[in-house]
Amino acid sequence: MERFLEVLDSASGPLWHGFLLTVGISGAAVVLGTILGLVIGLMLTYGGRIAALPFRGFVDIVRGTPVLVLILASYYMPAGLGISPGPIEAGVLALTIFCASHIGETLRGALNAIPAGQTDAARAIGLTFPQMLAYVLVPQALRQIAPNFVNTAVEIVKASSLLSAIGVGELLLTTQEVIGRTFMTMEFYALVGALYLVINLTISAGGGWVERRFQNQ
Repeated sequence: MERFLEVLDSASGPLWHGFLLTVGISGAAVVLGTILGLVIGLMLTYGGRIAALPFRGFVDIVRGTPVLVLILASYYMPAGLGISPGPIEAGVLALTIFCASHIGETLRGALNAIPAGQTDAARAIGLTFPQMLAYVLVPQALRQIAPNFVNTAVEIVKASSLLSAIGVGELLLTTQEVIGRTFMTMEFYALVGALYLVINLTISAGGGWVERRFQNQ
């Protein structure tokens, strides 16, 4: 234990940097993916058959593709267009695409589950379609998707560990580098598992608080 604490003290800087990078990349992907997912969900529900078709294809393809493949594709495929994203940019792009496809499909299901009477009532009091979305449909859908949103955010954090495949120095890769120097495999894998658990428990607690706020409104 004493040697582990000594090694941990010397490696605390890189590990902290990896931890912050994991949180930062995951947070950026969730925010951007949620914004894109809202657009996708609305287009799938109200865009009409033709306009919704590319969004339907996007969701089906992304949801059927392993996250690691998305990460590798986001890193290597842009080179064919003369674009060379860095590993972090490619990682954020891949996780954003993954998040958006799940949020979009979840929102579509929630919007379709709202009784038609809600829409009829909104029209009856003279609301325009944007007003109907803002004041009636989207708030109700968000209440329904809150638990799934938390699950998606947790999945994003776990998927961020795959970014080590393209050289992103996130928490897992940093831990593996420490293990490679110290050979303290069990101790540091237990530590990194605990750190991922802390992140995901924090997300779950925050999601539970938001869900309770929605229920009380």
